[in-house]
Amino acid sequence: MTTPSITQVESDRATRATPFVQSGISYGCDYNPEQWGPEVWADDVLLMQQAGVDLVAINIFGWSSLEPRQGEYDFTLLDTVIELLHAHGIRVNLGTGTSSPPPWLTTAHPEILPQAEDGTTRYSGGRQAWCPSSPVFREHALRLVEQVARRYGAHPAVALWHVSNELGCHNALCYDDDTAAAFRVWLEARYGSIAALNDAWGTSFWSQRYGAWAEVHTPRLTLSSRNPGQVLDFHRFSSDELLDYYRAEESVIRRHSRVPVTTNFMVTAHIRNLDYWSWASKVDIVANDHYLDHRLNDPTTELAFAADLSRGLADGGAWLLMEQATSAVNWQPLNVAKNQGEMTRNSLSHVARGAEAVCFFQWRASQQGSEKFHSALVPHAGTDSALWREVVQLGATLDRLNEVIGTRVVADTAIVFSWEAWWAGDNESRPSVSVTYLDQVHAAYTALHRLGVTVDIVSPDADLSGYRLVVVPALYLVTDSQADRIAAFVAMGGHALVTFYSGIVDEDDRVRLGGYPGAFRTLLGITVEEFAPIAPELAVRLTATAGTTLTERATGTLWSERLHLAGAEAVARYAEGPLTDVPAITRNIHGDGAAWYLATAPDPATYRDLMRTITATAGVTAAGPENDGLLEVVRRIGDERSYRFIINHGNTDRELDAHGVELITGTDISRSLCVPAGAVRVIREDIVS
Repeated sequence: MTTPSITQVESDRATRATPFVQSGISYGCDYNPEQWGPEVWADDVLLMQQAGVDLVAINIFGWSSLEPRQGEYDFTLLDTVIELLHAHGIRVNLGTGTSSPPPWLTTAHPEILPQAEDGTTRYSGGRQAWCPSSPVFREHALRLVEQVARRYGAHPAVALWHVSNELGCHNALCYDDDTAAAFRVWLEARYGSIAALNDAWGTSFWSQRYGAWAEVHTPRLTLSSRNPGQVLDFHRFSSDELLDYYRAEESVIRRHSRVPVTTNFMVTAHIRNLDYWSWASKVDIVANDHYLDHRLNDPTTELAFAADLSRGLADGGAWLLMEQATSAVNWQPLNVAKNQGEMTRNSLSHVARGAEAVCFFQWRASQQGSEKFHSALVPHAGTDSALWREVVQLGATLDRLNEVIGTRVVADTAIVFSWEAWWAGDNESRPSVSVTYLDQVHAAYTALHRLGVTVDIVSPDADLSGYRLVVVPALYLVTDSQADRIAAFVAMGGHALVTFYSGIVDEDDRVRLGGYPGAFRTLLGITVEEFAPIAPELAVRLTATAGTTLTERATGTLWSERLHLAGAEAVARYAEGPLTDVPAITRNIHGDGAAWYLATAPDPATYRDLMRTITATAGVTAAGPENDGLLEVVRRIGDERSYRFIINHGNTDRELDAHGVELITGTDISRSLCVPAGAVRVIREDIVS
């Protein structure tokens, strides 16, 4: 089977793909009818109508049902379910069915099974038991996609194509021989010569110099730490390899259908293996799966961050929440059930931040299998349950919010986010394993979130000109052009906050010599001669100069530096320890703007105090009041109207100034609005020209 080139696919998308069209916010779920008998299906579609469900993902894990034996296809079940959904006015998000191979395939071709970094094989019996570089797997998978796309490509029920499922969730990094061969091809295309590869990876260290491409392998576990350049490039390659696989499936679908194609991203706290900045332009609409992670200190704020990042991937436009949980999941050490109203608050937090579909895994809670204790729209208890009643209520609420479709979230503050900096900064042999990239990003986001500031999450290559403030947390790896872009933003009058462990290396993970923070020294007006990480159980008091809102209780944690001023002014200094009186926070005038530097990890209250000063100086406009994280206020803006989402996660009622029409209750608001504890309100506001 010949796969069209990327250029051909892009041309095909421009001429054949239609937009994902919807008249209102889609309400949907994954549906796995193969887990149930036909007697249940008719009841299911009636219940879907009762709940207001209008978009259903099917055939996500359908391979073993569609092709029970090699080359023998049976579409009876899928035909029946698609027709049943269509007859009840429910649109289909049609999966290609390739997310997990059937047992006959892994039995006949065990070479498709993935290998872990210790060189051992991972077997079938779970999911994603396939190597992304396996030509045998791709051949069989694309053959199935051809069958599905030919059969349903023009079916009027199909509103969206769903390639595979959560690509790279378990198998993003494969270390087998097929992968090694593909890795060499990728490296040769990137570097052109072995000499250039040796230079990029610094292979003169530890006698690692390569003499031929055949000597290069995947970075399996070693007796010591591994070559960081090799590990970084392997992450890049693995992300590109899975993207290439996505596009191979997409190209098959394109031969038979004009319906838009996507796959579900995993913008969440514990998945980091795919660089979605490189993926986002390759899908017809961005879709994301998000689950509250109760291993975090503040899972609700992380939800807001993930939603803002999903909007960033969609270039500020609409995106789809493809999966979330109605209540508990099944894969955390403690799977916490959601309180009454929490599902609605979570859902509308995504909508407030640009989502135009709210979908769940899954429709009906499974009786068997690994996810039998994962919550669903129809729980094990059935429809006589508080959860089901909230599911129906959420559907009605989303119907009342349909008019927000097409509006956009507008922010004057951005956080720069980089998967490459995440990979490189969290690599082996770093100054402190207690310092992790995502923690520092979340800390900066949380400080802004507590101030009521709406944030865009942007790529290091993004246009920054529309922002007043840009925050750059722990951008360990940065290219010259990316650093220049941030400096130019400040020179033109913008404000930036750069945090420690930024600007340290170039794109090859090569340290920028001359003092830290490398690429940002001139912008920040400082130089650092040495890192001085702080033990995680310790904190160092900070003393502030005039002009900030830092208190006497201000402390720094995890990190400090031997920093020297080179044009900047000290905003705060260490008040104790070996670096007493050394600057910990600085500010530098650069062109028409100002660049701040944070050389330590402040405690949350101190971080908020600092952000309060910086946002005020930058002229940032908050969407809502400063709060303790239990109140979210976000605006979506259209040509004539704006919509203010107010989400009260707390246990007390909140009173806010407001004017307009509250859509959920249908109430006219003339002066103020009370948002009850645990409730959400959405106000339609006329835009005054």
